[in-house]
Amino acid sequence: MLIRNKLMLRFTLVVLAIQVSFSAFIYYFNASTRAQRFEHRLGTSATLAARLLIRPGKLATGQLGSLRRRDLLTLPDEQISIYGPDGGLRYSSADNIDQALNRARLGPLQPGRLLSFRAGGRREAVSLSYEHDGKQYTIFVSADDQVGWARQYQLGLLLLLGNVGALALIILAGWYFAGAALAPVARISRQAGRISATNLGRRLSEGNGRDELAQLARAFNTMLAGLEQAFESQRSFLAHASHELRTPLTTLTGTLETALAYDATLPDARESLAHSLDAARHLQGLTNSLLALAKADGTLPPFGPVRLDECLGQALDFTRAKYPGREFRLAFGTLPAAEADVFMLPGNAELLTTALLNLLDNAAKYSAGPVLAELAYEGPTTLRVRVSDAGPGLSPDELSHIYEPLYRAAGAMGRPGYGLGLPLTQRIVRRHEGRLELTSAVGQGTTATVWLPASPV
Repeated sequence: MLIRNKLMLRFTLVVLAIQVSFSAFIYYFNASTRAQRFEHRLGTSATLAARLLIRPGKLATGQLGSLRRRDLLTLPDEQISIYGPDGGLRYSSADNIDQALNRARLGPLQPGRLLSFRAGGRREAVSLSYEHDGKQYTIFVSADDQVGWARQYQLGLLLLLGNVGALALIILAGWYFAGAALAPVARISRQAGRISATNLGRRLSEGNGRDELAQLARAFNTMLAGLEQAFESQRSFLAHASHELRTPLTTLTGTLETALAYDATLPDARESLAHSLDAARHLQGLTNSLLALAKADGTLPPFGPVRLDECLGQALDFTRAKYPGREFRLAFGTLPAAEADVFMLPGNAELLTTALLNLLDNAAKYSAGPVLAELAYEGPTTLRVRVSDAGPGLSPDELSHIYEPLYRAAGAMGRPGYGLGLPLTQRIVRRHEGRLELTSAVGQGTTATVWLPASPV
C-alpha cells in the first residue's frame, strides 16, 4: 500500500473514531436526559394523583365526586393505578390496564420513594409510595414518551447523516493533506531518479532547510558527495593503474620481441632476459601493492590486542635492512603514569606494521639525513606516531594529491615506488579509527603523524 493511502486511511480512522465516540456520547447523554425528564413527569403525575384522590379521602369513600377517571391523565397513553394498604386495587384510569406487572412490583417502599421500571415496549412506569393517615398507598403511573422518543430518533438520524457526510469530507481532506505532505518526497524521488553515474555532481533540493525532509535531502546529498568522490578516485586510480601497468608490460613485451628477432648470441640473450626480469619484477611489485590496497578496503578479521611499539620495532628492522647506510632514531614521548601494558590498542598487527613501514620507507627513500620516529601518548586514550625526515619536502599542491592512488610527486620521479604507500597507509589508519596527517614544506622535509585510539591503561 502506498504511503499516501496509509496516511489517508489512518487519518480517516482516527478522526472517525473520535467523531463516532463524540456522537455516541451526545446520543447517550440525550437518552439519559430524556429518561430522567420523563421519569420526573411520571413522578409528578403520581404525586398529583395522590393529592387529588388520596388526601381528600375520595378513595376511602369510593366517591370521586365531580372528578372523572380520565381527568388525571396528562401524558400520552397514560395509565394510573392506585393500590390501598391491603394491596387491593382502589383506582385505575382504565379498565383494560394489565395489573399483573403492577402487582409484581408491590412491596414495602419508603414513603415518597420513587421507583422506575419498564412496562413493556417503549412504555415507562414509576411506582410511588404515599402515606396518608398512617396508611400506605402505592401509586403506579405509566406512559409512552412519544415526544421524547421522536426527538431522540431525530437526533440519532441527524448524527448518522452528519457522520456519513463528515466521513466523506474526512476522506477528501485526508487525500488532499496526505498528498500535500508527501509532495516533497515525490519531488526528491524525481530528482534522485535523474541522478546517475554520469551526473553525480547534481544535488537534491533541500526545501525549506528545516524539516525532516530537508534532513533527508541533506543526507542524500552527503551520500552523493561521497559517491562522487569515490567515483572520481576510482577513475583516477584506473587511469594511473592502466598507465603504470602498461609501462612494464610494454617494456617486457618489447624486450622479448627484440630478443626473439635480433639476439643471436648468448650474451645478447642474457642481457635481454635481465631487462625482461626487471620489468617482470616491477610488474609483480606493482600488482602486490594493488592487492594490498584492495585488502585494506576489504573485510578484515576481528581486531585483537596489539602492541604498537612492537609493530614500530618490526618496521624499523625492515627499513634498516633495506637502507643499511641510513640513520634511524627512535624516541619515546609522554607515557602514562599507571603501571600497566602501554602502547596497547585493538587492531591488526600485520596491517599496522605495513602502515608504519610505508611511512619509514618514504622518509628513508627521499631523505639523505637521519629519520626520526617518535612514539608517545597524546592523552590517556590516544597513541601518536610521528615520522620526520630531512628530504626535499612537498609543495601545497602536491600535498593535496598525496593520498590519491598511484600519484607520485615531482621529486619521486626516477625513484623506486608506485605511489601506493600513502593511500594504503591512510586506509589502514582509517580502518583502525585513526587519523593520518602530513605536514611538509619545500626544502624543509616532511613529517607524517598518525593518531590511533589506545586501549585503556
